[in-house]
Amino acid sequence: MAEISAKLVKELRDKTGAGMMDCKKALKENNADINKATEWLRQKGITSAEKKSGRVAAEGIVDSYIHTGGRVGVLVEVNCETDFVARREEFKALARNIAMQIAACPNVEYVSLDDIPSELSEKEKEIEMGRDDLGKKPQEIKEKIVQGRIEKRLKELSLLDQPYIRDQSITVEELVKQSISQLGENIQVRRFARFVLGEGIEKEESNFAEEVAAQMGGK
Repeated sequence: MAEISAKLVKELRDKTGAGMMDCKKALKENNADINKATEWLRQKGITSAEKKSGRVAAEGIVDSYIHTGGRVGVLVEVNCETDFVARREEFKALARNIAMQIAACPNVEYVSLDDIPSELSEKEKEIEMGRDDLGKKPQEIKEKIVQGRIEKRLKELSLLDQPYIRDQSITVEELVKQSISQLGENIQVRRFARFVLGEGIEKEESNFAEEVAAQMGGK
C-alpha cells in the first residue's frame, strides 16, 4: 500500500473540505489515489458536510417511531438551519430512519463519542485492566489492548458510530453527512430517548433489532 503522507492528506482536505481523519481513511481505502479518494468522499457525502458543520442548526423536527405492536418507542430531535429544509421530505425521511435506527440499537445511549462522560471511559479502563487474560502481558502491550477494547465498547454506545441498518457499508454519521450534502445545510442529531415496554421488569427478551431491520427492509 502506498504511503499516506501528511502533505497528501492536506492536499485532499484543501480540495474537498473534509476532515483530516476522513481524508486519511479515503486515501487508505483508495491506495493514496487522490482522485479516487475525492470521489469516495463525495459518494459518502463528506466533502461539503465538513464545511457546514460549524453553522448553527436551531430548526428541525422532533420525530417518533413506534415499533409494530407498541413495544418499543423512540423520540429523536434532528436539527437543521432553516424551517424550509425542516419541511423537506428528504429531511423528514432522515429523521424517521434515525428513529428506526435507534429502535434497532438497544445498546446505544449517546448521540456521539463526545457525549460519553469521561467517568464511563475511566470505569471501562479499570475493568479491562483487571481482566485475567492481560495479567502476564507487558504494561505497554496491556495499555494498547485495553485502549482498543475501550474504543470498541464506547463506539457501541454511540449512535453516530453505528453501521446504518439499511446500508451496512456506511455509519449513521456518514448517512447524516450525505443528507448535509444533499440538502445544503448543517444537520445535527441533538438528542433522543428510547422507551421499551416493561423496561426494568423481568420478562422474556425479544430481538427488536432484527424485527426493526426486517421492517425497514420492507419499506
